[in-house]
Amino acid sequence: MKIFGKKIVCLGGGNGMPKVLEGLKKYPVKITAICAMLDSGGSSGRLRKEYKILAPGDIRRAFIALANTSPAVKELLNFRFKAGALAGHNLANLLIAALELSTKDYKKAVKIISQVLNVKHKVLPITIEKGELCAVLENGKIIKGEGSIDKPKHNGNLKIKKIFLKPKVKIYPEAKSEIEKADLIVIGPGDLYSTLGQIFLTSGVKEALQKRRGKLVYILNLMTKFGETNKFSAKDFVAEVEKYLKTPLDFILYNTKMPSRERIKRFRKKHPELLAMVEIPEEVKNDPRFIGRDLLEKKGDIEHSPEKTAKALIEILKMEKVCK
Repeated sequence: MKIFGKKIVCLGGGNGMPKVLEGLKKYPVKITAICAMLDSGGSSGRLRKEYKILAPGDIRRAFIALANTSPAVKELLNFRFKAGALAGHNLANLLIAALELSTKDYKKAVKIISQVLNVKHKVLPITIEKGELCAVLENGKIIKGEGSIDKPKHNGNLKIKKIFLKPKVKIYPEAKSEIEKADLIVIGPGDLYSTLGQIFLTSGVKEALQKRRGKLVYILNLMTKFGETNKFSAKDFVAEVEKYLKTPLDFILYNTKMPSRERIKRFRKKHPELLAMVEIPEEVKNDPRFIGRDLLEKKGDIEHSPEKTAKALIEILKMEKVCK
């Protein structure tokens, strides 16, 4: 199969999806990044609360990943203020917030950012409506806000029983259209509940995926996360994704490379919320939907390699047969 001009939609946010975008943009395909928009923590959450705007964090990461500009400009956009009234804020977050406030038209704001950063692909919000992500814990307690789920102040050993949006939000029309006509739809990698969950719960997403003509691929996380996926295996991740999407995944892409104990230990000092490498049960390896590849960066942080991950996704795109 020739891949020139094929349409790939990436659904997600956080630090995971930009890695995928960085790898895919080197291929002759048309990419649409569709981003989570309901963050409530950090710089993004503060701007959302103070100015009653959409959270800029995840869409900012996607724009920078797909930007065709100098490394110096990217470094400037990623600059984070350390002190004063702007402490904690990212420069690109402020730029996106200013554009939304000045244009009062989110579609126009996105178009301007694309032009400024010379982005040749599409970057879209999953929704432009305002809602909050909530989680029900196994003890019945309700946690409100993406930030409170991402960085639990409650007992993070308690399992998340279910998540929901309050109020419900509708899918951005252009995002719906892009999902339906894509040749490949990529979910993740990303935090299962705090990042991907808000996309799964957006009204219209399930229906768009059920109408899809392309293959649906989920990129499995490398590690489990405290407060969200404690002790989850690959099967647990997939079961939760399919539960919320109400449609079967065509493929699940997982990592086969195990980093050294020393490397894991060093990484966990920086990110103590990440607990352990995701377990891949033996029966999974015999399921044709599960595709295992070395997806790991060769050194440094335990992250998906943009090049390796994109190569594996292009292999899946070229496959003629879909396992359903």
